[in-house]
Amino acid sequence: MPVYALGDLVPEIHPQAFVHPEATVIGQVSVGAGSTVWPGAVLRGDYGRITVGAGTSIQDGTVIHATEELETKIGSRCVVGHIAHLEGCTVEDDCLIGSGSVLLHRVVVRSGALVAAGAVVSPGTEVPARAMALGVPAKIRPDSVAPGSFTDAVSRYVANGERYARGLRRIG
Repeated sequence: MPVYALGDLVPEIHPQAFVHPEATVIGQVSVGAGSTVWPGAVLRGDYGRITVGAGTSIQDGTVIHATEELETKIGSRCVVGHIAHLEGCTVEDDCLIGSGSVLLHRVVVRSGALVAAGAVVSPGTEVPARAMALGVPAKIRPDSVAPGSFTDAVSRYVANGERYARGLRRIG
């Protein structure tokens, strides 16, 4: 897998995490135990720190970046859908970030919240716990997500990472 140090900035990938060989991890990036980073995902910690908690899935084609002033933090037990873009934001534990969504500077997604597929969450927006953020620009729908709504998806991706770590092999 392409994992790169940039000068003194060296990624920290937990031994129980799975980073696909076609994902790219550069610089100040930390990936927690049981987390998965799928093909085409780019986690580029060249300007600032990126932290991914335990048991979190960063799916195919997702781009995660940070700025010199703003870290990007993704909590534990989150699912970040395909082709999402996160930069300079905080996603707390137990969240679902939908495919193709964009979370910009100083966005905070509180625990148990959902950002819908294709949503664009404007800079400085807070998505409250158990709320949904939908649309462009995203509108907040409070108290719309039941506790534990993403537990099955999180478990599925942790198990899939273990499956890939055991059985993935290149044949061509």
